[in-house]
Amino acid sequence: MKHPVTQQLYEYWDGLRGERPAPDRGEIEPGRIRAVLGDTFILELVDRDTYRYRLAGTRLCALHCRELKNRNILRGWSEEDREALSTLLAAVTEDAAAAVIGITGYTERKQTVDMEMLLLPLHIPGEGCSRVLGACVALEQPYWAGMHPILSQTVKSVRLIWPDERPAFLRPQSRGSVSTVPRFGRQPSVLQTAPPMPVLADARRVQHLMVIEGGKS
Repeated sequence: MKHPVTQQLYEYWDGLRGERPAPDRGEIEPGRIRAVLGDTFILELVDRDTYRYRLAGTRLCALHCRELKNRNILRGWSEEDREALSTLLAAVTEDAAAAVIGITGYTERKQTVDMEMLLLPLHIPGEGCSRVLGACVALEQPYWAGMHPILSQTVKSVRLIWPDERPAFLRPQSRGSVSTVPRFGRQPSVLQTAPPMPVLADARRVQHLMVIEGGKS
């Protein structure tokens, strides 16, 4: 994670969950993350193609020049990127992974802004991880922020983090391989992906991003 906002939100979430895959939605205390609230959001899983904003911070809405509440986060992407983001959200809600995504946003004037998005699972009793706590923040605030809305976005990089697994750099593995290891404390295991590459995942396929879902016991 590059930005202090995503780092702080991850640390709060990780401390709150304890030894569980994810904390309960009701445990989130806005006052504890007051400094980053403007960049955060909560998504509700409706179906595979719909993850609706239930809450969206003021800075995030200002960057898009619109209220994001009740909008589908999967709007405004190419077909390939929408499938990539849907795959990542499924990993978050179904497998309790965390995801860090590098994004470039575009305005109608072809202005661009590089952003970092963090996606974290939240548990709802009786529903499973049907909520997603997230943040999306510009790596450098553009001068036009709040004047020209972001109309489309592209995925530049993807990392899946398995918070309950042994870090990737401690795993015995050959160059270019991914090994499966038993649980080893609560240090995160990070798997980085980069386009363009074919996908070889069993259940979820992404056309132009390679998402390696490994490292779980």
